[in-house]
Amino acid sequence: MADEKLAKLREATAGLTQISENEKSGFLSLVGRYLSGDEEHIEWAKIHTPTDEVVVPYDTLESPPEGTEATKKLLDKLAVLKLNGGLGTTMGCTGPKSVIEVRNGFTFLDLIVIQIESLNKKYGSNVPLLLMNSFNTHDDTLKIVEKYTNSSIEIHTFNQSQYPRVVADEFLPWPSKGKTDKDGWYPPGHGDIFPSLMNSGKLDLLLSQGKEYVFIANSDNLGAIVDMKILNHLIHKQNEYCMEVTPKTLADVKGGTLISYEGRVQLLEIAQVPDAHVNEFKSIEKFKIFNTNNLWVNLKAIKRLVEADALKMEIIPNPKEVDGVKVLQLETAAGAAIRFFDHAIGINVPRSRFLPVKATSDLQLVQSDLYTLVDGFVTRNSARTNPSNPSIELGPEFKKVGSFLGRFKSIPSIVELDSLKVSGDVWFGSGIVLKGKVTITAKPGVKLEIPDGAVIGNKDISGPEDL
Repeated sequence: MADEKLAKLREATAGLTQISENEKSGFLSLVGRYLSGDEEHIEWAKIHTPTDEVVVPYDTLESPPEGTEATKKLLDKLAVLKLNGGLGTTMGCTGPKSVIEVRNGFTFLDLIVIQIESLNKKYGSNVPLLLMNSFNTHDDTLKIVEKYTNSSIEIHTFNQSQYPRVVADEFLPWPSKGKTDKDGWYPPGHGDIFPSLMNSGKLDLLLSQGKEYVFIANSDNLGAIVDMKILNHLIHKQNEYCMEVTPKTLADVKGGTLISYEGRVQLLEIAQVPDAHVNEFKSIEKFKIFNTNNLWVNLKAIKRLVEADALKMEIIPNPKEVDGVKVLQLETAAGAAIRFFDHAIGINVPRSRFLPVKATSDLQLVQSDLYTLVDGFVTRNSARTNPSNPSIELGPEFKKVGSFLGRFKSIPSIVELDSLKVSGDVWFGSGIVLKGKVTITAKPGVKLEIPDGAVIGNKDISGPEDL
């Protein structure tokens, strides 16, 4: 039955003119693996907590050799790659998420460019920036990067694969059934980075420039900056792959974690966990770390494994309903590739290297006095003594960036804030200070304005009388 399905799908895929032969074979290989059901199942009893040799504590890393020349030598072996395929739709923006303004009028992309420019300028190095787009962000990104034409860094863009969504009940590619616009297609997750880097020709280009490692990170993670200690360690120890992990808090219970499994280091995602063990997986006692998706990978190793078609990452089935049609898209994650590389390790990094902006509540954190901006680097205010950030929950009125910005005359001071919960039609004046635990709830149909200069500490506010 599976063979019949695959044969029909292969025939229909052959007629799709919008994608390359490489994309067709990648897609069919993924579907073939999915249909054969040969996914490895994790045996819970075989899971072990990784040792410090496998997940190296950051503070045990040696400092790289001193001096501009030594640092330049290290940096010249590096390329930086940002995953730029995501749209800002959840935050109410059209176009790539990386062009949302983060702070002082700078977008994610501006900050990334400024960071690499200041590194190259300081050390006389040539660290290039690569952006992996999806077909959703490609055209916009090409226009956006034009503004960096006078920049001193080499910027390369390339597209990740474009695969057809599969109509669930007939198991045929949706574009072959007439859905030829963007909705008929999908980008197959960031695990696709390895073949796409190769197919685009960028991998060979980097190797010809003498590059050895690529630092891969999400474009919305403001903490994912080049780290000389990590780079030095990998070159010194010849690790082909490194995943940055960081201690889990209750907010990260769903994040993938690293385990030792049958003698290799492996990523364990919540989707792979048997139902009986989900609570154990989410506990922060047994699984203390999670994947930040900051990855350092050896370029020659990528070439070797892609050419051997050896990267068989776990398949993530993602069923969706689009225009009333049930479709299936199969994806993979770059972190799951860790088990195919030699001498792969995790490094347990400080939380400051994980500062993603997934929602406007994250934007409030990075726009506040909790952070400062120097040379494109977002640095935490040392006046905050609590090592963890305040937890912020904003109601649906704040979900879109435009409405969020409109509701704050200026972003309140939150250096001494523990938690903030806002719901209803709430508007903030300027120069407000929030401390401790604050809850602000506007009654239905009532506009609640927090006046300029208000100082609110450990309070529940539901009307002007509580201020």
